[in-house]
Amino acid sequence: MEYAVVCSVALVASLLTLLSGFGLGTILLPAFALFFDAATAVAMTAVVHLANNLFKSGLLARMADWEIALKFGLPGALAAIGGAQILLMLEGDQVKRLIGALMIAFALFDLIPRLQSLSFSRRALPVGGLISGFFGGLSGHQGALRAAFLTKLGLSATAFVATNVVIAIMVDLARIPVYAASWRHGFANWELVASACVAAFVGAVIGARLMRKTAMGFIRYLVGALMVAIGLAMVAGWI
Repeated sequence: MEYAVVCSVALVASLLTLLSGFGLGTILLPAFALFFDAATAVAMTAVVHLANNLFKSGLLARMADWEIALKFGLPGALAAIGGAQILLMLEGDQVKRLIGALMIAFALFDLIPRLQSLSFSRRALPVGGLISGFFGGLSGHQGALRAAFLTKLGLSATAFVATNVVIAIMVDLARIPVYAASWRHGFANWELVASACVAAFVGAVIGARLMRKTAMGFIRYLVGALMVAIGLAMVAGWI
């Protein structure tokens, strides 16, 4: 049963991630949290997240805007280390409530039109990277905040997604070594992690084929609403 749930969520989350810009961990983490303690769930989600982004980079990296990726991603990677260290200091219930609250907050960037009108120049990229990277390390939920800094820079839909993938890889490579302290139990479930990776890969392939045929705005609203629902459930202790 747990294999079916986690793998199904990984596949759908990966597909929606490629189409919307939200992080894979935003949807995958609640599935892991159903079966493992919060710290282990975050670590396992990070492994799948990195593997999925590496796969997507093979499809899209050549279309990324590398100037933007480096200006945003390098500060983000440094900040992610601090966020991850704070995460490991928190208790299990505190982690779930924090993640749920951040899901809701970040989802609002895609549900409130006034917030969508926010725009930032390229000079703000390092600051945006620091803020987004910190929350990426703290909870793994950084996609909506990152999108707020990248959406108004004139990138095509494909370049936007590709640049997001490159930045996410930088953050993953920075935070995973910090999470390693909580992997004592996670590595005992490597079969589940491997299965989730395969499912996420399938979702990435499907998403890549649909990307040019789908209105990205609609998908972002859909995923944003889903994040609010999941976030509320986690804050309430239902997940």
